[in-house]
Amino acid sequence: MLPVQLLADTSSEPVLPGTAVLRLETTSKRTGTFDGAWWPRSRDIGSQLSGLVIALTARLGNISRVGLDTNDWDETPGHLVVAGHTVRIDWSAVGDRTMIVSRGSQDHFLFLVIPPQAAPAPAHAAMAMAVRDDNAVSAEHVLAAAGVIPADRTVVPSRSPG
Repeated sequence: MLPVQLLADTSSEPVLPGTAVLRLETTSKRTGTFDGAWWPRSRDIGSQLSGLVIALTARLGNISRVGLDTNDWDETPGHLVVAGHTVRIDWSAVGDRTMIVSRGSQDHFLFLVIPPQAAPAPAHAAMAMAVRDDNAVSAEHVLAAAGVIPADRTVVPSRSPG
C-alpha cells in the first residue's frame, strides 16, 4: 500500500516515489497553501491514484472527487473505481502541478504533485516545504525552490492559440 506520512514523520524517514505527505494539524488560523504533497511513481493515473485514494480514505474518510492537471498524466479517465467506490476525476489543463481532493461539496484538500522523475532529495524538500503551515506560494515556486524544476523554467502552452 502507498505510504502516507504526516509532516512530523518526514524528518527522519526517507520519502520515496509513491509517497504522500499530509499536514493534518488543527490550527486556529490556516495560512498555508497546501494540505499535502504527493510524489507518484509514474504518469499512469490508474496505477498511481488508486493507492493514494485508499491511503487517504484511511486518514480522511471517503474521497468523492479528485481534480488533476491533464499535463501530468498519460490518460484522463472520468472516474476510477477504488475498493468498490467510484471516485470522480475532474481534469483541467492549467499546468499548475496541483491536485484537489474532495470528501464533499465544501471539504477540499489541496496537494502539491511532485513530478515522478524528481530526484529523492529535492522531492523530499519540496514535500516538506509544501506542507509547512506558513507556506503561501505556488506549486511552481515550491518546486523551483527545492530544485525539482529549474527556477527559470519557461511554461510552454500545450496547444497553439488560434
